[in-house]
Amino acid sequence: MAEHRLSGLSAPSISDIEELAAEALGGLPADFRALSGEVVISVTDFPTEEVQRDMDAGPFDLLGLFQGVGLAHDAAVPETGRMPNMVFLYRRAILDYWAEHEETLGAVVTHVLVHEIGHHFGLSDDDMYGIENRTP
Repeated sequence: MAEHRLSGLSAPSISDIEELAAEALGGLPADFRALSGEVVISVTDFPTEEVQRDMDAGPFDLLGLFQGVGLAHDAAVPETGRMPNMVFLYRRAILDYWAEHEETLGAVVTHVLVHEIGHHFGLSDDDMYGIENRTP
């Protein structure tokens, strides 16, 4: 019996999504990257139960989440004990979204990254689409 041509494929891993996110972040306009400071990207399969509860969301409802304080708000927050700015990307929800749309996985990851950082700073959807359009 011949092996099916798709039998060797597997879903992109957490490290695959991390690589796409790092590439996406590096490709964003410098002025936009500066908003979030030294952002740390963390990829997990799902948001924690606490995040789901706080956001009133199910495990596949959130593609990502920004936690932290941006440079625009930096002076208002004391340095002691402050965690770094973080963007959490939720692999399973991202893959679910990707499977149902006509975008590349890299485009989906870039979109989530831009929107998580952008929403945190009050940017409009039009502003964020403009940023995405400036990204190679």
